[in-house]
Amino acid sequence: MGTSLLENLNVRVEGSGQRTLVLAHGFGTDQSVWQRILPYFTPYYRVILYDLVCAGSVNPDFFDFRRYTTLDAYVDDLLYILDAHRVDRCAYVGHSVSAMIGILASIRRPELFSKLILVGASPRFLNDNDYHGGFEQGEIEKVFEAMESNYEAWVNGFAPLAVGADVPTAVREFSRTLFNMRPDISLFVSRMIFNSDLRGVLGLVKVPCCIFQTARDVSVPASVATYLKDHLGGRNTVEMLETEGHLPHLSAPYLLAQKLRRALSR
Repeated sequence: MGTSLLENLNVRVEGSGQRTLVLAHGFGTDQSVWQRILPYFTPYYRVILYDLVCAGSVNPDFFDFRRYTTLDAYVDDLLYILDAHRVDRCAYVGHSVSAMIGILASIRRPELFSKLILVGASPRFLNDNDYHGGFEQGEIEKVFEAMESNYEAWVNGFAPLAVGADVPTAVREFSRTLFNMRPDISLFVSRMIFNSDLRGVLGLVKVPCCIFQTARDVSVPASVATYLKDHLGGRNTVEMLETEGHLPHLSAPYLLAQKLRRALSR
């Protein structure tokens, strides 16, 4: 991969602190999603930000459809970035799919992570017997059909639902980053995420985890936060956020920043 990966994924380091903090964005956004959070942490941390290879801010030619069929390749990218920056210990904040990337990375290299903060995380989006992930298979297939038939219309419908809270600027920002994604990449990654099932590996995580869950998230039911707390293998806590939606860093950045600072200090 070489140094070109750092350039391809727009890796940057901000801040002047001694400790390292990684901020990893979720599906449909890019590292700009953290811009209102970042100033609260740069005085105290060396903050590493990067874009997932599927993000619209990354040249789509870099997306290898054969390589990124599972989350493991995304884990490879994260660990390469940390090694390239000689990180021997960090706190990691992962949103949505990046929460699960962080979980898998911590299983592979537990010594690298002092704490995982998982924002809007789900090990499995599909319902399964007594597990409530939030979606039935038929519902997901309809989502994929909508994305394939008219991506613009799908974005215009999905963005306000995902943001949840009545924050028009957040809806516009999420819509912008969704539109930046090439539709075929967006659909491919969505299929991969919704077909993933990480429930079986949660017990292998020994790093302390703090699970952030909003009051109402159309993508992740509150019961999933409880499931993670009960099944992750380390010391775990759940932090409920008094806001709605799947993207609190866009809809309630001050609230999220304060909760993050508190969680990181514990």
